[in-house]
Amino acid sequence: MNNPFDYTPSQECREAFLKLSARIEALRQSASEDDRDFCRELDAGKMLGVLVAEDSGGTRHELCAFSGQLGRGGFRFPGFVGPVFDYLHPSGHFKAKEAEISALNREIALFEMTEMAECRAAYERTKSRIDSGISALREAYRLSKLARGSRRASGLADEAELSAMILRSQFEKAELCRLRKKGADELRPYGEALEKARAHVEALKARRRAESETLQEWLFSEFRLLNARGETRSLSEIFAATSVGVPPSGAGECCAPKLLNAAYLRGWRPVAMAEYWYGRPKGGEVRRHGSHYPACRGKCLPVLGWMLTGLEVEPPLGEEWLPRAADEPEVVFENEWFCVVDKPAGMLSVPGKGEADSVQRWLERRYGAGRGVKVAHRLDQDTSGLLVAAFGQESHKVLQSLFARRLASKTYVADLAGDYRSRGLPAYGRIDLPLSPDWLDRPRQRVDPDGGKEAVTEFEFQCVTPEGLSRVELHPLTGRTHQLRVHAASGQGLGLPIAGDRLYGSPSDRLHLHAHRLTFVFPTDGVAYSFESPVPF
Repeated sequence: MNNPFDYTPSQECREAFLKLSARIEALRQSASEDDRDFCRELDAGKMLGVLVAEDSGGTRHELCAFSGQLGRGGFRFPGFVGPVFDYLHPSGHFKAKEAEISALNREIALFEMTEMAECRAAYERTKSRIDSGISALREAYRLSKLARGSRRASGLADEAELSAMILRSQFEKAELCRLRKKGADELRPYGEALEKARAHVEALKARRRAESETLQEWLFSEFRLLNARGETRSLSEIFAATSVGVPPSGAGECCAPKLLNAAYLRGWRPVAMAEYWYGRPKGGEVRRHGSHYPACRGKCLPVLGWMLTGLEVEPPLGEEWLPRAADEPEVVFENEWFCVVDKPAGMLSVPGKGEADSVQRWLERRYGAGRGVKVAHRLDQDTSGLLVAAFGQESHKVLQSLFARRLASKTYVADLAGDYRSRGLPAYGRIDLPLSPDWLDRPRQRVDPDGGKEAVTEFEFQCVTPEGLSRVELHPLTGRTHQLRVHAASGQGLGLPIAGDRLYGSPSDRLHLHAHRLTFVFPTDGVAYSFESPVPF
């Protein structure tokens, strides 16, 4: 069985997806409105999955699935496997409790629009009237005080008049105090009524929250998944052993869990599986119609880790699949403050969770603990090229400051999968697309105009290679994770993924992205440094 997080679709899976695509095209011509609605939702963007499985007699079968829900049928549509757990059944516990929670929502909304709104309006009307009365009296007393002051300043007031002025001032202050107290007494019942209404709403919301949490816990405990040994485990049990502890929303509803569960229920042994994006990209994700993608990690890594138990998976399923560098780094420059390293593709810049080697560890072995060598910036693991490391803490701070203040100029060379001219792209330009992590599918990033961090890249195309790839120079003005890869692949950017990009395009021999040139002025010695590394692809 192929590893769903690291695979190239088998020929059988590719044929199964082509047949599925043809079936979808036939549905477009259907007289059924449900069929056409189904196709319209697919066109808006959906992950589809195909699974090849073998029965006890050795006969191969194909199964198809869509992620989540689609159309009026929700989890079900002819020709696709059903859900692992159909909690949307009209007469089931989930729908009954959901109806109760919906009734609570309506009760809260109605109460807020009627009784609570009336209490608030009465309180605000009364408060406004009282405040207006106090303001009018305060203004009258202010004018009275000014008149008294003017009379005193004239020197015409005798002792009796001055005494009367003091008594008048005392009376006005007391009268204002009495009016404020009277207003507070009058407003109090309205405030108490409003607080009572608010407390009622908060109690209803707390009840709704508790019932929602109870229903979610029930769903996770009832959502049970098979593995190849015929054992079952709930979503709650599966995620209890993970760092997050609680299943994310939609866990178990992706294509892969549906397909595997359907095969196990039929007594079939899964042989090969692939997932393909169908339709337009959604929510800033970088997806291409008809391209295959690995299973998502946030929802599916724990789930599939359980469901594939009992199957031989190639490559073996682990916490992470990471490519390995074929070559060692090369130090291309060294002085007393820093060194410049040519990093091979497939090598981490700094140590990760596992035991994979990194440039940082390699440098520590090369120079020993005494030099205090430390990488000053990073390259993606799949990216090759120039990387700077500092000797000592002071040099490290200086170099980090250069990169943080954008005083180091970086030029990358990439081959994009396609002819930029056929897309009508200009020969040069700038891409400004904010990015944020795709939290349920790390390490992928997504375009996020609302909450993403600024990410700016300048580009200049060089040529189109005989293989039909577009050679381009990329100049990142910011340093976001996967910035160049997303800016290249996103339809809002260049719309051409970097060749060999296993996350945003199609994997091949390697990622065709290389940190080619690096220039900066080092403040300690004032020298302008410039380094180049030949493009290895």
